[in-house]
Amino acid sequence: MMRSGCFGPLVSALLLVSLESAAQAPAPADETPRVTTSDTALLRGTSEDPLGAVLTPVTLPDGATALYGFVGAPELGVGFRQGISGFELEARARLQWFQLSASLELAVRRKVLEQGLLSLAPTLGLGVVLNSGATYMDDRNYSGVLLRVSPGLVAGWRVADTVSVLGLLDVPVDIGLSNGQSRRIQALGGGGVEVYLGSNLSALAAGQLGVESFQERSGESHTRLGYSVRLGLGVRLF
Repeated sequence: MMRSGCFGPLVSALLLVSLESAAQAPAPADETPRVTTSDTALLRGTSEDPLGAVLTPVTLPDGATALYGFVGAPELGVGFRQGISGFELEARARLQWFQLSASLELAVRRKVLEQGLLSLAPTLGLGVVLNSGATYMDDRNYSGVLLRVSPGLVAGWRVADTVSVLGLLDVPVDIGLSNGQSRRIQALGGGGVEVYLGSNLSALAAGQLGVESFQERSGESHTRLGYSVRLGLGVRLF
């Protein structure tokens, strides 16, 4: 028979091997990986960047999709944005509730400048306006069907991982289809801020001020103050 003392060196050797194996084993992975500020910064300008659904980024990355809605004065509306091959396509529907007029538009946007945190993109939209002619809040309103051409410009300045400051310029031009003499032109400039709320949601607050010139018939034009105030919420789908 073997003496029990013979097992001492063997047990010690087994314990030493077990301790070395435990020390070399990888630590268990965290089931919920954290996204740090530096991680978010690396995602800027890619489809994985969560900030932006209403107006930011100035153009969505290729393959990115967003839905948004806004309320304000004198308009409320909804829209759909899609990034495609360096461009952005947008479909939008708006209700001008002061005049009870509705507009449907398709727009294209292209980024032409990106320098550091600043980016710039012109926009061109084309659509149709259906105006009821209601005068309960606008006594100079007139009814008709109009073609809308909407050039504009969006400037974005990324001031933080979850915040962008915006510069906005819109010059919608409405040309009468049912009445060839009717016209309406606005020139509005201003700005806003869009903030990432989490869960792919972003919120917008924006305001613009300018002039509005319009005529129902030839030789009868009017000019007055133009403005727009919007509070929006958008979701990034992809």
